[in-house]
Amino acid sequence: MSATWRRWVLVGVLGLVGCRTTGTAVREGQESSRHEVQFDPVTVTGDLELSELNDEELFAGGTSAFAAEDFKKAARYFGRLADFFPQSQHRRAALYNAGLAHQRLKEWEDAAMRFSELADPEKGTGDALDAAFRLAETHYHLERFDAATQVLKAIAERADLPVGKRLEAQVQQGVCELESGHPEKAETTLRKATDTYEKLSDKDEVEDYFPGQAHFFVGEIYRLHYEAVKLDPAKGSDALANDLNYKAELLLSAQGNYLRSIRVGNGHWATAAGTQIGAMYENLYEHLVNSPAPAELDAEEAVVYREELRKKVRVLLTKSINIYERTLEAAERIGSQNAFVDKTRQSLEKMKALLLADTDSAPTPVEPSAVPHS
Repeated sequence: MSATWRRWVLVGVLGLVGCRTTGTAVREGQESSRHEVQFDPVTVTGDLELSELNDEELFAGGTSAFAAEDFKKAARYFGRLADFFPQSQHRRAALYNAGLAHQRLKEWEDAAMRFSELADPEKGTGDALDAAFRLAETHYHLERFDAATQVLKAIAERADLPVGKRLEAQVQQGVCELESGHPEKAETTLRKATDTYEKLSDKDEVEDYFPGQAHFFVGEIYRLHYEAVKLDPAKGSDALANDLNYKAELLLSAQGNYLRSIRVGNGHWATAAGTQIGAMYENLYEHLVNSPAPAELDAEEAVVYREELRKKVRVLLTKSINIYERTLEAAERIGSQNAFVDKTRQSLEKMKALLLADTDSAPTPVEPSAVPHS
C-alpha cells in the first residue's frame, strides 16, 4: 500500500541549501571533483484558502464537512487547525477527527500520523485510548502487523480497563499475529479471549462482535492447516487415505470453531462462519473430483474407487448446500447484508448446479421388469 502525501506542510525552510552531488565514476587515485549546487531558501505556507480562518472557524468548517461526508475537506480543515493552532482547545479533537477523515479516505499513512500524536495505549483514556485503537488499525492496513500487535498487547494487558475493551484489544492482537505469520501465537491469544468471554457471568458486558470474531479466526487457523494438506494419489492409496482422514479432521476442527462463532450470535461473523464452512466442503469436493485414482489400482479397482468417491462427493455437495441455505436464512432473518452473503448466494447456486449435473449423469438403475427375456 502506498502512503498518501500530506495535503499541507508546516511553515519552515526546506533543507535543500548546500546539497552536494559527487561523481562516482572516478578512477582509483583520481581526485573526485565536487559540484556544489545551492538553492534559495523556500518558505512553504499551509493551505492558502484556509489561511485567514481562526481555530473556531476551522473546527466548525471541519465538523460541517465531516457531517456532509466530504472527508477531503474535513481533513484539510482539521489538519490546518492541528498544525497551526497548537494551543487551541479544539486541537485534540481536530487531531482525532483528521485521523478519522483520512481513514475514511483510506489514507492510512496520514491517519497514522494524526492518531500517533494522541495515542497512549499504556495509560490513555478517552480520546487517547480510542486513538490507540485507531492507530493499531492503520498499522494493520499498512501491513505493519508487529507494530499493531505491540499497541494492542499494551491495551489488552491493562487491568484498569473494562473487560470489553481488553477483550477487543486481545482479539485484534490475535488477528494481527495471524496476519504476521504466527498462527500458534494467534491461537493462544484468541483462545484467551474466548475463555475470558465464556467465563463472564454477564455476557452483555462485552459486545458480541469480538468473541464472534475470535472464534471465527480460530476457525481460520484450522482452515489454513486444512489447506496445507495436499492430497497426492502418487503417494499411494494408504498414504492418500491417511492424508484424506487428517484433512477431514482439520475440516471438522475448523467447522467446530466456526459453529462456536455462529452461536455467539453476531450477524456479521455468523454469516462469515457459515460461508467458510460451506466453502470448505466445496473445496474438499473439488479436491476429490479432480484427484486421479491411485496408480497401483488396476482398471476394475479404479472403477470401484470412482464409484465410492462419487458417493462421498454427493454427501459433500449436499452438506455444502445445506450449510449455505441455512446461512442465507439466518442472514435474511437478522437483515445481514455483506460480501459474505453475496459469496454464499453464488456458491449455493454453483453447488446446486453441480449436484444436478451429478444426478443427471448417474447411471439409471435397470428395473427387473425391463430386463428382456432370452
